[in-house]
Amino acid sequence: MRAAYLDCFSGISGNMFLGALVDAGLPEQVLRDAIAKIDLKGFSIKIKPVDKWGIRATHLDVDLTAKHHHRGLADILKLIRAAELPDAVKDKACLVFERLGKAEAKVHGMPLDKVHFHEVGAVDAIIDIVGTVFGFHYLGVEQIYCSPLRVGRGFVKAAHGIMPIPAPATAELLHGIPWYPGDIDKELVTPTGAALVAELCSGFGDRPTGFLAEKTAYGAGTWDLVIPNVMRLSLGSLPEQKNSDEMWLLDANVDDSTPEVIAYAIDKLMAAGAVDAWITPIIMKKGRPAFLLSALCMETNKIAVEDVVFAETSSIGVRWQQVRRTVADRSMVAVQTEWGTVGVKVAERDGQVINVAPEFGDCRHLAEQSGAPLKKIYQAALQAWNALKR
Repeated sequence: MRAAYLDCFSGISGNMFLGALVDAGLPEQVLRDAIAKIDLKGFSIKIKPVDKWGIRATHLDVDLTAKHHHRGLADILKLIRAAELPDAVKDKACLVFERLGKAEAKVHGMPLDKVHFHEVGAVDAIIDIVGTVFGFHYLGVEQIYCSPLRVGRGFVKAAHGIMPIPAPATAELLHGIPWYPGDIDKELVTPTGAALVAELCSGFGDRPTGFLAEKTAYGAGTWDLVIPNVMRLSLGSLPEQKNSDEMWLLDANVDDSTPEVIAYAIDKLMAAGAVDAWITPIIMKKGRPAFLLSALCMETNKIAVEDVVFAETSSIGVRWQQVRRTVADRSMVAVQTEWGTVGVKVAERDGQVINVAPEFGDCRHLAEQSGAPLKKIYQAALQAWNALKR
């Protein structure tokens, strides 16, 4: 399986992502051609090699050649959807922007549709996000992992005033992601960089067990620091984990908590990289009812998953055990319904289909968009899959 590891000892930003991808083999012209498919005007992309304390890195800068107005989230998503790019690229880029928009909306206490992208900029953020997602797609990367993030310390001047580092929106995006300030008085992690990492990465911490690097690339940041202001990108492979793999199982007893809090904690566990999370009603000492909160994750996600338990529940201790699981072969098949495309998850064992399930998120999106009943779209997706197999 093609995989990548991000070493963010000097932070992360959109231009560091793009510079590293070009350094790793994404042809400049291919990137420019992909960006040209977005209906954007009044900018130029400058790409050049730079030296950062003896490390040769690639620096990419988006230079605005005309005045641009701020764009709302709906406008940006419409631009991305209209581009002649692979659907997988557009889908993932939209998810990154939605994550970014939700963080800004929460920080500023406003509805999502009222958010305008002051901090991240409209044009350069679109280029950074779409370009990064496209770059990983072009290079065939299936899984991305990331080190803990060095975010910097001090304060930064923003459109809304003087903000602490990490900036509030960045801090919101870094929930469930390990980070540390370090000793550099600069903003090293931007909101765009944080949104990309949060949406694209499958795990955080040390390199995944079994990862074999084949190429190392460097994307340069803007700052001249006492350390190299670069992000190191390692491209390589991970062993396929088709039928059996090693996982870690977390258990934590949680009392004095409500079902709503537990449900929220499960959502946060999944966002932190757990592959599954669930609760079991239990009786503790002195007959107290409580919950056993469990989560299954890869080794690279252990710290992030554990941090969620301590941050979001009343538990004061967790238990870990290593387990093995056997999984069915899984694939996603896109089917067409009268309302749009739905992904259908197909599970097979020994060449035999054992389960078929339309992707709930796709069905829900189409239901909300069209007003059609969700169950009707769900059934139509199943019928479309069955028709493909006849």
